[in-house]
Amino acid sequence: MRRVDDATILSRGAAVESFGHIIDGEEVPSLDGTTFASIDPWERAPWATVALGSAADAHRAVDAARRAFDVGPWPRMGYVERGRILHRLADLIEAHGDELALADTTDMGKPIAETRGHDVPRSAQNFRFFADHARLTPAETFPMSTGHHAYTQYDPAGVVAAIAPWNFPLMMETWKVAPALAWGNTVVLKPAEQSPASATILGRLAREAGVPPGVLNVVHGYGPDSVGSALTASPLIDRITFTGESGTGSAISRAAAENLTPLSLELGGKGANIVFDDADLDQAVPWSIKAIFTNSGQVCLAGSRLYVQQGILDEFLARFTTAAAELRTGDPKHPDTQLGPLSSREHFDKVVGYLDIARSEGGRLLGGGTPDGWTVLPTVVLGASQQARVTREEIFGPVVVVIPFTDEDEAVDLANDTPYGLNAMLFTRDLSRAHRVSRALRVGTVWTNCFFVRDLRAPFGGAKNSGVGREGGSYSREFFTEPKAVVMEIDHR
Repeated sequence: MRRVDDATILSRGAAVESFGHIIDGEEVPSLDGTTFASIDPWERAPWATVALGSAADAHRAVDAARRAFDVGPWPRMGYVERGRILHRLADLIEAHGDELALADTTDMGKPIAETRGHDVPRSAQNFRFFADHARLTPAETFPMSTGHHAYTQYDPAGVVAAIAPWNFPLMMETWKVAPALAWGNTVVLKPAEQSPASATILGRLAREAGVPPGVLNVVHGYGPDSVGSALTASPLIDRITFTGESGTGSAISRAAAENLTPLSLELGGKGANIVFDDADLDQAVPWSIKAIFTNSGQVCLAGSRLYVQQGILDEFLARFTTAAAELRTGDPKHPDTQLGPLSSREHFDKVVGYLDIARSEGGRLLGGGTPDGWTVLPTVVLGASQQARVTREEIFGPVVVVIPFTDEDEAVDLANDTPYGLNAMLFTRDLSRAHRVSRALRVGTVWTNCFFVRDLRAPFGGAKNSGVGREGGSYSREFFTEPKAVVMEIDHR
């Protein structure tokens, strides 16, 4: 398949689907009528028209969310009633799973086996989990000896701006929306402009489930000088939750500081994957393949720095490169495809640029290549130094840098030598070593002998440039509520 330029892309065919904003319970166009095309990265052609929002559309959505919070029924419902509606929404997500999976696959190129087999079920589970968690999680009481009684109350925080990434569109949207709604907040969701469709479908399903008008609003648009900046600068927003690139997170932090708006930021990563010489390679190799090549490497948690102990380097590499070469690439809508195209021409050019950088820095590439369209084949970089750009910068593609190490102390030093701190993996059969190394790694999550296994009660987030705050379970409750201390005198007669 030959490459085409942007002009050819925009001239191909007519978009057949249409997705508007969801504001105050209605699907509406932008105030100025502007739209943009969503590009199918496999076909490299438009497949849908999407309402292109402006600051005015963002303000319209915030006003709707503000009214719904200040005078509407949602924050005043009991947990059982809210939970019943959120469980109905989860039912509808499952019932519309094929539609939602195809929307994300067509928008950004993720294989349909992943969107249908993982992302949709997890999105429904996000709503079920947080609906039940809000209902079942106890508050605290504090015994006092002075004739008084103190307890905590977790009130909804208010209006939440939820800004989601393009690599896990529906799943990350629901990860933000579900706890916010479960705790009684109202939400303005801005999906990434590269992957807008599933957010509108989610808004339609929320309305069908019985979520009141204004409680979940969806506004499409860009970030700077557009919908994103309007949301993050609004004094009517009470919480901002963002997942995306670290530089954007810094910009959002500066905007939020003007209004002292609390933030939860899950940002970039450059995950270390440490394979010790006592690892079970039948276990370590398949997990390491998943850790870097899932979603064509477009995963903030990717194990893109692969440290292998010197004694097993040759055997590990032989197995790893063979497994990588066997991954099935092609049309992401085909159920057997394991690695699809990158999400956009812009991102494809960025990743290919890093392959050139790797060569210029003395790296040797195993595998790789660009067979057609915006696809990059699995690529292993050998010979790059710890200070090379391909080792230190987030590539966000199917590119892994392999570096040997000699002992445990060196492995920990190499893994921690990064501006990021989102996650890490390690493979070993030594239980004491697993605990020692997990404690020594400066990251938000450590997976030992596995990857991407989640418990929704556990904290999720990153250290250093990988983010601020944690979400998940009670950590989400802390962020999406205003904990209140109530002190009562009970011994007065």
